Order: sequence, then C-alpha cells, then structure tokens
Amino acid sequence: METNKWLAVAITAFTILTLLFVALAVQAQERVELLPFGDFEAWNETHIKESKLIGGQTKTLYKIDEFWDCSNAHARAFGVEKVSVSVRPEKRGDGYCCRMETTLEQVTALGIDLKALATGSLFTGKMLDVVGMQQSSDPNSGIDMGVPFTKRPKALQLDYKAFIQPQGQVVYADAGTKVKEVSGRDAGQITLILQHRWEENGHIYAYRVGTAHEFIRTSTDGWQNAHRVEVCYEGQEQECHMPLCANRHKARNSQGKMVFIEEVDWRGDVLPTHIIIQIGAGSLKPFTGCPGNIVWCDNIKLVYNNPSLAYEK
Repeated sequence: METNKWLAVAITAFTILTLLFVALAVQAQERVELLPFGDFEAWNETHIKESKLIGGQTKTLYKIDEFWDCSNAHARAFGVEKVSVSVRPEKRGDGYCCRMETTLEQVTALGIDLKALATGSLFTGKMLDVVGMQQSSDPNSGIDMGVPFTKRPKALQLDYKAFIQPQGQVVYADAGTKVKEVSGRDAGQITLILQHRWEENGHIYAYRVGTAHEFIRTSTDGWQNAHRVEVCYEGQEQECHMPLCANRHKARNSQGKMVFIEEVDWRGDVLPTHIIIQIGAGSLKPFTGCPGNIVWCDNIKLVYNNPSLAYEK
C-alpha cells in the first residue's frame, strides 16, 4: 500500500512538471508586445465650457495619445458647444485602466428636452477634434478609422471586465425628443481587423487580411487577465464572426475627404497595411444600445509567433 501511495505521488509530480515544461515551451514560441499607450497610464484632458443655453457646465474631455481615440466628442452646432463623455480613465491598482459606458445623455435647450444615446468605445484611429451637424447624422464621417500597420499577429490579448445588464432595455435616441425602445439585447465587443488598403479615383478599397472578434454578452466576475482573441486568416465569415464591410468604417483619402473603406475580398495571404482595433460597451448601430452597460480594458497587447514571421517588418 505504501509503495502504491508513493507511486501515485511520483506520477502526479511528473504530470505537473510535464505540463509546466509544455507551458514554458509554448511561451518560448511566442512574443507578446504592448501596443502604444495600451496600458492607459497616459491621458490628455481638455476642459470645455458648454454653452449657457444648455447649462454652461465645464466638462473634462478625455483623450488618449496618437495610436488611439475614443467616442468622447466635442460637438458644435449653430454656435452651441456640447461635450459627450462615455470613456474615461479609472484607477486600477497603482495605475489606470479605460472605462467605457453606454450612456443616455439629456440636454434641455429652450425648454425642449433632447436625448442621445452614446456608446463608450475605444478604437485605433482619429476622431475630429470638433464634430458638427454632418457627424450628428452620420457619426462615421467624423472618424478616420485604423492606423498604419504591417505585421501579422496571432492573437489580441488584453485584461477586461464587464457589467452587462441581463435584462437591459435597448433604446434608440438620436438627439431628438423621443427615446424609442428596440427589441433584442446589446453586448460589448472586442474587434481586430487587419486590412490591405489602396486608393483608386478617390475610393479606398481593402482586402480583409485577418479578423479577431468576440462579443461580451455577460458580466464578468472581476478582471479577466491576459484574455486572448485569436486572429483568423482563413477568410471564412462563419469562422471570423464578422462579414466584409463596405459601408461601416471611413478613412480620409488623398484628397482629404472622408470616404467608406470598401472591403472587396478576403486575402489572408497578403501583408496588411492598416489595423483596426475597437473595444466597446456596445455593438449595435449608432445611437442604439443599452444604457448602463460598462466594459473596462487594460494592457492591450498583440501576440506573435517567435521567432518573427517572415512577413513581419
């Protein structure tokens, strides 16, 4: 009996050591790189005084340097200044993380209550410093989506947590006087799109090189650290969970005009020229979502095979 006991202990110890060595071997085959400002320790703050017509409050507009932008907006229409803040830094341990919340904003002007649904989101690219009437009807026209990028990561890695209301009501509010209830549910999302872009006659076309996408449908029990979403290069919509887009994202063409990025085909065998990463508290169309849904993220990284792929520069 004693011999069997020690044999079982030895087998258990051997199994644990084997798994440990396998894990270390896998890690040795990978390289993990933090994206620029992906630790959310650097934020820019601008203090903007809203128009007296809507209360005259001074609000803080939060932005992140260079690589990233977010859904926070400084709007100006007919001389009225308005600030929308759905993304902000939040303390996490000794540092900060990024908090994104879906909010139903209300403004009273000349005795009229106007309501707008804002979904907190973080993305690679650049939003206009001041948005106007055109962007109020077409939010995509104010966002130059994506940044130059020529590598082929195997996964997107991040820390995240979420509060998703289990019975939350989805609404539509586009800065009018009414809030319309919408059937269905909203979810947070984590998205990465690799594109190979080119321009012809003012149009921006793109091949879809790779996709990583995941919905956040339920609340988490605290932080989910080093969570990975694998990048698919196979070009199968049912595997990548995101079809090609012809009228979703916009970018600035060589003439300075904002135009749709027209994805024309899957080409997982070519180098990307741009990367789109978008993380948000919602996943529905503009002005549509579930108020109160919140997603936090931190330490956004890309995972590569090691040694570097031949395609990488």
